[in-house]
Amino acid sequence: MGRTVTVATCALNQWALDFDGNLARILQSIEIAKYKGARYRLGPELEICGYGCSDHYYESDTLLHSFEVLAKLLESPATQDIICDVGMPVMCRNVRYNCRVIFLNKKILLIRPKMILANTGNYRELRWFTPWNRARFVEEYFLPRMIQEVTGQETVPFGDAVLATKDTCLGSEICEELWAPNSPHIEMGLDGVEIFTNSSGSHHVLRKAHTRVNVVNSATAKEVLVATLDLEDVRSYRAEISCRNLEASKVNSYPRIKVNFALSCSDDICVPTCEPIQWRYHSPEEEICLGPACWLWDYLRRSNQAGFLLPLSGGIDSSATACIVYSMCRQVCLAVKNGNQGVLADVRRIVNDETYTPEDSQEFCGHIFTTCYMASENSSQDTYNRAKLLAEQIGSYHINLNLDVAVKAIVGIFSMVMGRCPQFRVYGGSSRENLALQNVQARIRMVLAYLFAQLSHWARGMPGGLLVLGSANVDESLHGYLTKYDCSSADINPIGGISKTDLRSFIQYCMENFQLTALRSIMSTPPTAELEPLADGQVSQTDEEDMGMTYTELSVYGKLRKMAKAGPYTMFCKLINMWKEICTPREVASKVKHFFRMYSINRHKMTTLTPAYHAENYSPEDNRFDLRPFLYNSTWSWQFRSIDKQVSNLENKEGKPVLEDVD
Repeated sequence: MGRTVTVATCALNQWALDFDGNLARILQSIEIAKYKGARYRLGPELEICGYGCSDHYYESDTLLHSFEVLAKLLESPATQDIICDVGMPVMCRNVRYNCRVIFLNKKILLIRPKMILANTGNYRELRWFTPWNRARFVEEYFLPRMIQEVTGQETVPFGDAVLATKDTCLGSEICEELWAPNSPHIEMGLDGVEIFTNSSGSHHVLRKAHTRVNVVNSATAKEVLVATLDLEDVRSYRAEISCRNLEASKVNSYPRIKVNFALSCSDDICVPTCEPIQWRYHSPEEEICLGPACWLWDYLRRSNQAGFLLPLSGGIDSSATACIVYSMCRQVCLAVKNGNQGVLADVRRIVNDETYTPEDSQEFCGHIFTTCYMASENSSQDTYNRAKLLAEQIGSYHINLNLDVAVKAIVGIFSMVMGRCPQFRVYGGSSRENLALQNVQARIRMVLAYLFAQLSHWARGMPGGLLVLGSANVDESLHGYLTKYDCSSADINPIGGISKTDLRSFIQYCMENFQLTALRSIMSTPPTAELEPLADGQVSQTDEEDMGMTYTELSVYGKLRKMAKAGPYTMFCKLINMWKEICTPREVASKVKHFFRMYSINRHKMTTLTPAYHAENYSPEDNRFDLRPFLYNSTWSWQFRSIDKQVSNLENKEGKPVLEDVD
């Protein structure tokens, strides 16, 4: 009697609508699973077409090509003698479902539609799919002719069922179902299902790993924490829990699809089971070091570009971005050293040299990473030195340029046409003039960044163009402390979802682990845009003074606005308690009003925000995650009156004089 079974799961680098590439990666994963002795292979959610197809799910082509790939999988010798569980969209009775298609030896065993769809944050599954709401119900699904010709089946079971093999019972969940309070695995377990599978498309967020692992553990206890497990361990563990057994005796049974196949062997007495996985939790600094770096490499190798260009100012944000690229180079070199031929092939294609092998991260960085310090008359020698030293230490190809000629030319055109010359505030100009002159510098930097990205390799006699990297953090985007179409406008932004506080911690991590001593002075200097005139050669402008709030306060506002769903009044009510030791209610009211004024005035900038690595749940990114208006009545008259009324009530209780308005 067999008792040990080996199952395989995989995380594949699938790409939306890349049907050829997706098919190849699925087949490779099945071959690896079989080589390692697995009899069941579970793939990612919607792996055939790629999870991120978005509105392409509406297209019949996506459904057609998904079935064409399924036909190729069914026909492949690689899929024989192993139960394959793949993800794809399926239309049933003119309703589109997110499905698992489970097959064995050219026969489809079950099409299992997703029952609980993800529809918050980055997810819009209800836009494209309908949940299957008929629990424990199966109907017949008529297969397309191309699949009938391969399987010899006219219809197959479609719905909520489990698989009964010769030796065990398997139940399938799909991603979001694991997170729901009424997860299917609860009832499945009571009905005798011994192995649960869950295909997932869940994204990475800083500090999310603990939550994800806890959810998996709570679902499986000791049952499915290993790749090769002893079914008798599952059975004996359950049998001694009397309260579970009482509930199991009352549960409604799932339809069982009989499978003439065993996951175990009859002579498996000597087959060892795996030890439970000891999950290693990364610190947030390590997550920033690894996650965005992998994202950059994935984007670079898919984009067919030759590398990255980063405007490097010598501040924390651009320096953190440079460090992430350097971390990417370190990981690439390590992968090549460990024999990863796929990574080596990508490297050689990117640098256009079939004989090149990266051995040193600094040297590889010089091939694919260009940094550019764009000075103006408002730039300090300190930031010039910091940018230059950091570029030397990471090995990037570094350019120094001065944009004063371009700035004066642009302002000169305006003065010639309008007959007036704007001045900085320190020279008697208005706030409007002061801001406009800063914006000219910032926008010229964006134009120069793209010019150098397109032509710097050409000028050096090298092929290819470069992707421009942005370096605006999540807090600056939330406040709108950036110029629309400045260096925040780029091709991609690896830190766009990361807070200033976390970036500072990441810089400290890089100092300690990468021996980048240039970061010490960067850490000790207050953040500044360096767009206003210097005072005696020193920077007089700082970010926090310009914004009228600290980065720490901004993170608090961001989390309350997005994660706590707080409008102005609710945010005020929460903060008078959170900050009662450091602020009076009147001071809190003033801070909340200032934040919402700035947020609403600048919200339009989010419509052009550079695509960024998603790492924080309070991101204001407008493209998919944080859907809000981009034109507000920034007086917030009703909301602010509610705050004023509450402040007056609080001050009356304390016996303080009441003023008519709080600002």
